[in-house]
Amino acid sequence: MNRLPGLLLILLFVSGGVKAQDKVIDQIVAIVGGNIILKSDIENMHMNQQAQGITSDGDMKCEILEDFLINKLLVAEAEQDTLITVTPNQINQQMDGQLQMYMSHFGTEKAVEAYFKKPIALIKSDMQEAIREQLLSQQMKSKIVENVTVTPSEVRYNYRSLKPEEVPTIPTQFEYAQITIQPTVELEEENRVKAKLRDIKKRVENGSSFAAMAVIYSEGPSAKDGGVIGYSGRAQLDPAYASAAFNLKGDKVSNVVKSAFGYHIIQLVDKQGSKVNTRHILMKPKVSVEAKEEAFNRLDSLANLIRKDEIEFEQAAMMFSFDKNTRNNGGITINPNTMSSKFSIEELDGDVSKILADMNLNEISKPFETIDMENQQQIYKIVMLTNKIEAHKADLQNDYQTLAEMYLTKKKEETLQKWIAERQSQTYIRIDNTYANCNFNFDHWIK
Repeated sequence: MNRLPGLLLILLFVSGGVKAQDKVIDQIVAIVGGNIILKSDIENMHMNQQAQGITSDGDMKCEILEDFLINKLLVAEAEQDTLITVTPNQINQQMDGQLQMYMSHFGTEKAVEAYFKKPIALIKSDMQEAIREQLLSQQMKSKIVENVTVTPSEVRYNYRSLKPEEVPTIPTQFEYAQITIQPTVELEEENRVKAKLRDIKKRVENGSSFAAMAVIYSEGPSAKDGGVIGYSGRAQLDPAYASAAFNLKGDKVSNVVKSAFGYHIIQLVDKQGSKVNTRHILMKPKVSVEAKEEAFNRLDSLANLIRKDEIEFEQAAMMFSFDKNTRNNGGITINPNTMSSKFSIEELDGDVSKILADMNLNEISKPFETIDMENQQQIYKIVMLTNKIEAHKADLQNDYQTLAEMYLTKKKEETLQKWIAERQSQTYIRIDNTYANCNFNFDHWIK
């Protein structure tokens, strides 16, 4: 492959007072259509992946380059599609999630800054364009495969065509039922929280910054963003929150609103069609030790009655469980990833997986404290292991749904690969000789 003309590109990032030796020299390592990929792009992504604890058995920098090459093809197509958009809020949410992964890996914000040798604000600034392109490419991938389906006959044919060693192994799966009780919050504590929020509202109305108050006082995940949660439709919001948010006008602050998450005051940021962008301050009443003990004891007594066959688990769930998603189903829990009742150990909530792993069939657990993932409230829970399917080779009779999902994934991947191969042949692509020996998954990057 011939070397690109003018391959070494001097990029001068010079501001007032910067000396000549501070000029940054960067190198173009690939061109895809009208887009370039720089050596610094590869190096920065390599650092990002290491910061997230990502490892590889192959050449990670070659893998990163191929990801960039594919990404550039997808982004170029997405930017021509008027139905594909990326909002600043989506970028910020993705950015926050990535920073949280860094924090989990390094432990503290200072450690993250030390690793990247720059402050968090600059790290976020550097991430924005990469995240925008990542979100565009994800949407484009979804659009490419949105009409891919599989029929039962295709699933059967694909399964019967597999060699014995190709038949997938289904990991151990668990099915369980649950009963939950939420400790009662004392009225005095609820009144304390509401009074605090009313005081904050007055301070905002007297000139204090709502965003600053959110950073200081809010207990919601959006606190660090000044309470902004982004554009949401009614269906995406708690009903009480939505009712207050959609009635706001200008920069007025709502009265105190009670939702499943706690108590809020809300301020309108913007409204676009059927969606509103709001900021809020969330405060959660604290549960007393006595209330926790009462919830534990109630659930413990209920578990003993079930063990003594004085009440069926299903009946107890319908009568006493606080969890609206399972109580009318006799406590049976549904896997949101597959919409079946089967969970692999990795798909289970961490607190539940520790309990189920050591249980016998139809055994009732002792009550344990955990967090309701839907509303982030403290609850107590008992679980019953209703079925445990040991790891086994997949078969059509018992694992049809899993086999169908696996074949659909394979078919979508083949469709995406075909699309990439077609775009490769239609797009000007050149790669620097330093990456000529990379073992790429696609054969025609180097022409």
